[in-house]
Amino acid sequence: MSQARALIYLIRKDLRLSDNIVFNTVASERGISHLIPLYVLNPSQYELSGLTQVEDDLNQTYPYPEARSRLGGFWRCGPHRVKFLAESLFDLKSSLKAVGSDLLIRAGKPESVISEFIQHLDGAGITVDGVWLTRDFATEEVAEERAIARALPKGVKLRIFDDESTLVHSDLDHPISKISDTFTDFRKSVEPLRTVARAALETPKTLPSLPDGIPPQSSPFVIPQDLEGLITDLQTPLLLKPDISLPPFPPNTNSAHSFIGGESRSQERLKHLISSGAASTYKDTRNGLLGSDFSTKLSAYLSHGCISARQIHAALKDWEDAHNGGREDKGTAAIRFELLWRDYMRFCLEKYGSRFFHIHGFHAGVNAKNDKGWNDARNPDEWKHPDDSKANRLIFDRWLLGRTSTGLIDASQRELILTGYTSNRARQNVASFLSKHLRFDWRLGAEWYESWLVDYDTASNWGNWAYVAGVGNDPRSRGGLSRMFNPVKQAHDYDPEGEYIKAWVEEARGVRSVPCVWQLWKLPETERKKRNVEDALVRINWTARG
Repeated sequence: MSQARALIYLIRKDLRLSDNIVFNTVASERGISHLIPLYVLNPSQYELSGLTQVEDDLNQTYPYPEARSRLGGFWRCGPHRVKFLAESLFDLKSSLKAVGSDLLIRAGKPESVISEFIQHLDGAGITVDGVWLTRDFATEEVAEERAIARALPKGVKLRIFDDESTLVHSDLDHPISKISDTFTDFRKSVEPLRTVARAALETPKTLPSLPDGIPPQSSPFVIPQDLEGLITDLQTPLLLKPDISLPPFPPNTNSAHSFIGGESRSQERLKHLISSGAASTYKDTRNGLLGSDFSTKLSAYLSHGCISARQIHAALKDWEDAHNGGREDKGTAAIRFELLWRDYMRFCLEKYGSRFFHIHGFHAGVNAKNDKGWNDARNPDEWKHPDDSKANRLIFDRWLLGRTSTGLIDASQRELILTGYTSNRARQNVASFLSKHLRFDWRLGAEWYESWLVDYDTASNWGNWAYVAGVGNDPRSRGGLSRMFNPVKQAHDYDPEGEYIKAWVEEARGVRSVPCVWQLWKLPETERKKRNVEDALVRINWTARG
């Protein structure tokens, strides 16, 4: 009798069964007895102390440092994103069970967990032929891939697939190192987008089953077997030691992102965007601030891999073929444009590696091989840090809490920490305010967004923060304060009645003067004291004309 053979599929940011290159390849692979879909919660990225029984066993100690960011010391992954992640994991479990498989969830360093699986299965008479995963360009994930490769025993092959983007390397007519640092040049080199995107892959109807004798979760971790238990255990340490004191949720305000994680929910959302007409109106509404349909709200599903950019393109194309004569309209074209920007950020991250995180941006005069990205010398006269002085700490904390007395900034910051979401228009203003008005190290803002955003994506988040800070891909803003957003004018343009600000900033409710809603510090002193409004961190003297 021949020995059973298995593959381990390490799932990372591809939490879907459909349009999944690994599942699609496995379904047609011969000689594989078993498939082991495996998701590993990495303690360097997620705070996992809530998954332990350390308090119940005095002989146990939590073996990892807290999962906090390097500069600001924020939780790497906050309560909103861990909830969305857990929902996505259990949704994928359900999908895999329907085709004869399952998803195993473990905690620990991926290379260690995989090694334990291989050893345990070998003892049970099951040979692991390989470990498969999809490529990631973020520096930590690249290091993770190398660690896995080093840990694999002889005969076990690591296979890495290109998958996540609308475009992949084989679609480009030049190597990554030659990609333009200007998005417009890159875009022109790959257009037209409607025809360049790759087709989505078929969804497997069946997959090889899990083998018997799967190894248990190693101590000290215990993985809950139900969704609510996993959410609770992941959120508990974050809520017990919060980075800030959470404000109460404003009455009569609704989140613009109340969506549940998972592949099935992402497909529901995509169908709604098409059928409701929201996709066609996207270009006209994308700068909105309130409501669920002013933007696609697919970003969290994309960042977790619950849906692929190819699937979005295919749905748009089907609608265009059926209802628009096989042509883009301005809304569908704008969505493809944003998907291409997402690809472009990934390619820039791959091109520059750790330089992507450099305080002066990837254009800084550093050696790409030797620079560690984070270990650059920060000039405190150029870029501030809250640890430089008590005054800096007070200013920075007010920015975190949304207490700047600049309405658009405060509304966005409060919306972010209460819901895990804020609009793209608001994000640009918040990033500009921190990096250009307050002159704080822009990477602190990128870390803050990493912690709180439900749709956090390494390349997009860090690339966009660098862009707004003037050290990224914006050729007109490098090295100076050009392109500084005026948050008062922006509020005038995009929140003309102050409805968004009033939704999230309770002290602005009842203020009749809209310009005072935009800048609460302009209220009379007695009114400011009554509403507990502080003086502005930055007084922006701008008045609407006409």
